[in-house]
Amino acid sequence: MPTQLEMAMDTLIRVFHRYSCKEGDKFKLNKGELKMLLQRELTDFLSCQKDPQLVDKIMQDLDANKDNEVDFNEFVVMVAALTVACNDYFVEQLKKKGK
Repeated sequence: MPTQLEMAMDTLIRVFHRYSCKEGDKFKLNKGELKMLLQRELTDFLSCQKDPQLVDKIMQDLDANKDNEVDFNEFVVMVAALTVACNDYFVEQLKKKGK
C-alpha cells in the first residue's frame, strides 16, 4: 500500500499528464493547457487573483528554458513554491492563535 507521500507524488504526475497530453508535445504544457490546469486544479488560488495577465506571468516565470512550454520539472517548481507559501501562511496563522 503506497504511503501518503507516494500517493501525492503519483497525483502530481497524473495531474500534469492529464493536461499535457491535450495538444502538441505530450510531455509539456503549452499556455492553453497550463491555463486549463490552473483553472481546474487551482480554482481557489485563481479566484483570488484579479490580474488578467496572471497566466502569462506564470508561464513566463515557469518557463525556465524559454521554449514557451512548461515541462514537468518547471511545473513541480510552481507546485513547490505554492506549497511553501501555503505552509508559511498556515504557520503564521498558528503562531497568531498561540499568542
